[in-house]
Formats: sequence, C-alpha cells, structure tokens
Amino acid sequence: MGRDLHRLAERRRFVLAGVELPSPKGELGHSDGDVLAHAVMDALLGAAALGDIGELFPPTDAQWKDADSMKLLALCADRVKKAGWRLINIDCVVSCEEPKILPRREKIREALAAVLDVELNAVFVKGKTGEGLGPVGEGLAVEALAVCLLEKNEN
Repeated sequence: MGRDLHRLAERRRFVLAGVELPSPKGELGHSDGDVLAHAVMDALLGAAALGDIGELFPPTDAQWKDADSMKLLALCADRVKKAGWRLINIDCVVSCEEPKILPRREKIREALAAVLDVELNAVFVKGKTGEGLGPVGEGLAVEALAVCLLEKNEN
C-alpha cells in the first residue's frame, strides 16, 4: 500500500500520473508533486520490500527538484521487475475537492499502465472528495492511496 498527501498551492500544476488537470491550484512538492505517482511508487516498493520514495529520492537532494514523477515511477517499476516481481494489478484512490478526476480518469489509467508495462484492465483509479472535512475537504490538500498485488516470478 502507498499513500501520499500534498498541500495545494497557487501557481503550481495539478498533475496525476503525469496528466495535467485544469485547476487554479496544484500540488506543492519538491518534485512535480504528482501525489498519485508517489503513492503508486510506495505501493510497488513496499510490496517488494525495496524501500520507499523518501529513501530513493529524498527531498533534501537537489537532483530531484522539479523531477518528473512518472520518470521516477518508471525507475521504481524497473527496480521491482529486476528484483523478480511482476505487477498483477493496482487500485488507486485520489481524494480532492477539485478538480474532478472522472473526466480525465482514462488518460490517467492509460499513463499508469504504460509506465508500469501492464494491461489497462490491471489499473484502476477512483476519485473521492473529503466531504468538506479535514485538509482535503477544505480544498487545502490532495491525497492518494494505492494498493498493488505483486507476484514473485519463479524463473
């Protein structure tokens, strides 16, 4: 399972799995702030017991400043594959008040499937709101959760 939470800020892009969504605010982060890509990375790395993104791409390291999170996800997916694991499926939830996820969901799923090198039917993304509660509900933050199933290759 992976989880990430980012504050929202003006003059930042709102990006999920490399897909930009129209929004007056975007994710604040050391990299591009792609909360969904970050949650997926942690889900993959954790399921394979290969660390976490804070360990591999620490925010204290200048080389990761404004990094494309989908490129980082590709590195994580490759690391998992080289360790002998195969992704069976991944399910994700993105919680934010705005923008709405549904109109861009298929593009987001396609982007994740391409980087993870799996069929589209192995990836799903749901959008939820915070129902006015907490930082997500108040429109101050966006949160993503991801859970994946890995299988150890026998050969």
